[in-house]
Amino acid sequence: MSFEIKLPLFEGPFDLLLFFIERDELDIYDIPIASITDDFLDYLHHLEKMNIEVASEFILVAASLMKIKAKLLLPRPQLDEEGNEIDPREELVKHLLEYKKYKSIINELIALEGDRLSKEKRGNVAKEIRTLSEISNVESELQHIDLYKLLKVFQKVMTRYEYAQNKPSHEVVQYPYTVENQKTFLISQLTKTKKLSFLEIIDFESNKIAVIFNFLAILELLQLRKITMKLGLGFNNFWIEILEEALVE
Repeated sequence: MSFEIKLPLFEGPFDLLLFFIERDELDIYDIPIASITDDFLDYLHHLEKMNIEVASEFILVAASLMKIKAKLLLPRPQLDEEGNEIDPREELVKHLLEYKKYKSIINELIALEGDRLSKEKRGNVAKEIRTLSEISNVESELQHIDLYKLLKVFQKVMTRYEYAQNKPSHEVVQYPYTVENQKTFLISQLTKTKKLSFLEIIDFESNKIAVIFNFLAILELLQLRKITMKLGLGFNNFWIEILEEALVE
């Protein structure tokens, strides 16, 4: 009677190192090499006792850890070109950070893979690719070209050209009017003449936008009780007068 034992093996040596770092809440930029190396070697010895083959990449990382540990024990630090001391753990930290970055998106890739596998393929893709390649085969098209086809293509090009030339364009014009400015303008004019008809106001600037802003300014001045309005006979026949209170202000 045989028993099968399954262990939660790590996907690689860096996965095992990250497990030790997260388990002991260690700073990845300041790894205690001695304790990490001991834990790593204990794990490998445990696998060997259970007759589980240890991958070469685990052995390589174990040798690298022991090399870093030996360098840290030596009293002669290595210096770079600028004279700064080189940390023997620097390259290991760099590889760990790179591995951690890729590992963080594995779940997203697994979700995308599952989503793709749940979809049904759309027909004979190889046949569709061959059909498209035949359509876009320039040499094949040139073999069957004639004057009629050239004239049809020329006609389509000219039609598109005429449409592009006559395509309507819209120009946005920013008018220099505000209700506040037109209020000030009307008060200044009324200060001079005391009285203005709406037709006279239109004559100042006869474009439609100016008329609208002037009319809105008149309504606000009426609400603020700075002018009064008197109606006459006929279409748009009214005039405005400034109140005495506005002159005092």
